[in-house]
Amino acid sequence: MIFASLALLALGSPLLGQQTPAAHSLKLRGSPSPLAGTILGSDGRLVQFQTQAGSISYPLANVESVTMPPPPEYGQAQQALAAKDNKKALQLARAVFEKFKGLPVDWAKVAPLMVADLLITSGETDKAEALYKEFEQLYPGGGGLQAKVGRARIAVAKKDLLTAKDLLASVTEEALKLKTVPRESAFAYSQAFYVMGLVDEADGKQQEALENYLRTVTIFYNDPSARAAAQERADALRAGNKGRKTSEQLTVP
Repeated sequence: MIFASLALLALGSPLLGQQTPAAHSLKLRGSPSPLAGTILGSDGRLVQFQTQAGSISYPLANVESVTMPPPPEYGQAQQALAAKDNKKALQLARAVFEKFKGLPVDWAKVAPLMVADLLITSGETDKAEALYKEFEQLYPGGGGLQAKVGRARIAVAKKDLLTAKDLLASVTEEALKLKTVPRESAFAYSQAFYVMGLVDEADGKQQEALENYLRTVTIFYNDPSARAAAQERADALRAGNKGRKTSEQLTVP
């Protein structure tokens, strides 16, 4: 399952042919207002910014925020995923990631996660693991949480349920304590409960699995892809109630 596919839609990326020109801006930490110009790229350490006076490189650590629409390749990757052309989607998403590595804007964060998802789907879990480590370095804080959930997904793919559960336990426990979900953690929490449901289901704990799937569906629903997958698994589990005795049926929390 590719989590980032519908995440693209959730973040409002324009489809190919719908890209409209928009101004770029870059705000430095401690600066009262953003700078107008064009973001040319980022290598994970420096971001290249074009102004009327010329091109200048700023350390990413000094950049508080940027405004920039996603590049055309981002929408093209979305279309390739919809067409189930994973090879093309991987190529396009990787290109976006490499050109705008570490940029503090939603679509630039989704691109490497999309690459990692596709690598897991194709069985290249070692490459996915390396990418999650890099993501964690590029985006300290929220990136660490997303990387942890990603490593749990890899563990599930390898049928290492114990490792997956160990990785997810602290994430899901913390999420359940929150009254308001931070925006930077919302997608990770959605995915965490879905993946924990997979772990429970594989471990024969169908009631626990159903509860975790429904947490993604009803509470931590920010990732549409995880929500849709969780709903599908929850429906399948509840459908199995028909052949069970009343005392053995799963209950909806």
